[in-house]
Amino acid sequence: MQVTETLNEGLKRGYSITVTAAELDEKVNEKLVEAQPEVEMKGFRKGKVPMSMLKKQFGQRVLGEAMQETIDGAMNAHFEETGDRPAMQPDVKMTDDDWKEGDDVNVSMSYEALPEIPEVDLKSISLEKMVVKAEDEAVDEALANLAETAQDFAARDAGEAAQDGDQVVMDFLGKVDGEAFEGGAAEDYPLVLGSNSFIPGFEEQLVGVKAEDVKDCTVSFPEEYQAEHLAGKEAVFTCTIKEVKSPVAAEINDELATKFGAEDLAALKSQISERLEAEYAGAARAVQKRALLDALDDKVSFELPVSLVEAEAGQIAHQLWHEENPEVEGHDHPEIETKEEHTKLAERRVRLGLLLAELGQKAEVEVTDAEMTQAIMNQARQYPGQERQFFEFVQQNAQMQQQMRAPIFEDKVVDYVFELAQVSNKEVSKDDLQKAVEALEEE
Repeated sequence: MQVTETLNEGLKRGYSITVTAAELDEKVNEKLVEAQPEVEMKGFRKGKVPMSMLKKQFGQRVLGEAMQETIDGAMNAHFEETGDRPAMQPDVKMTDDDWKEGDDVNVSMSYEALPEIPEVDLKSISLEKMVVKAEDEAVDEALANLAETAQDFAARDAGEAAQDGDQVVMDFLGKVDGEAFEGGAAEDYPLVLGSNSFIPGFEEQLVGVKAEDVKDCTVSFPEEYQAEHLAGKEAVFTCTIKEVKSPVAAEINDELATKFGAEDLAALKSQISERLEAEYAGAARAVQKRALLDALDDKVSFELPVSLVEAEAGQIAHQLWHEENPEVEGHDHPEIETKEEHTKLAERRVRLGLLLAELGQKAEVEVTDAEMTQAIMNQARQYPGQERQFFEFVQQNAQMQQQMRAPIFEDKVVDYVFELAQVSNKEVSKDDLQKAVEALEEE
């Protein structure tokens, strides 16, 4: 086998690989000898089929496998010898259009090599970590929101009409074609108007009723209603209104705290404070991470593989186009032009991606099975009822696994750099943090 360099410009590499007919024939014979003990053929005992017959019967099929394995072996040996790491899958193709069995095989291989990443003095990087304490005002606001979600209902004054959002306590009896039906009656039933918990069109007819009113509500069951004998039929519900109640926020006290699993109000406030500060810390980390990436981008400069930059720029342009055209869900749209700003952003992302990958490799940063499982479970929750199918899909899809592993790996490398960099805490207000986060989104 002969490997000859044909191109070496910057990161671009090109090679010509020649596999002789003799080498291929030897590889075919090796594979046939390996398979011979298991081959059965009419007229011969298992494992006793002559090599000449094996070659006649299976030679063509084995030849293709031998050719692929030989070329793959040559490529692997080349990368091991040179230390090159291709930026993307190498372009490999036969150059003999009229190749026939018995000829040497000539193959061209081209790729862009990943660049050498320069060393970075991580200890020379200075960063600020924004620290926000949960103020009493923010805790009280969160408590008020919790009280709203735990709302109760208080009786309206006599004669007041029900409004959307009120609770109506009633007895009702439903009939179809004048006959009561199973499940169509209840007593002292509390219904919140606007909750859409009843048949469409029912609740709207109760807006304006008062205590002691009797109201007939006429509705039609949906065509796809689960009870087939009622599907699509018109029903009349006679509703006897017993009470009309308006919503009131729950009182902020120990009783409210126990509804949310806390021992008392003081414990609930403490939990809210911890949750708020965790949210602030997450936002502050995003700001600190951007500052780190900016610092790294300023410190490093190296040649970038054009193929990676072009692919990244294309993805950026495609994503931004869909954000500007949300009505287009699929990919049936005109070709999207990659602009200079897309390429500039792509260069930054590729440069930082290669740098973080290099830092992570040298620091032996790894994504554990437990971290991957947790990430898959978190994403699976977005598909209620299909969690198991999603989990199995990810397990069987290497590309999906890589997409989920990449951000976890990046965050672990970022945390590693945070530990080495000079980080100083800066106590700020919630508003200051919010402005810093908004500034990130505008860039």
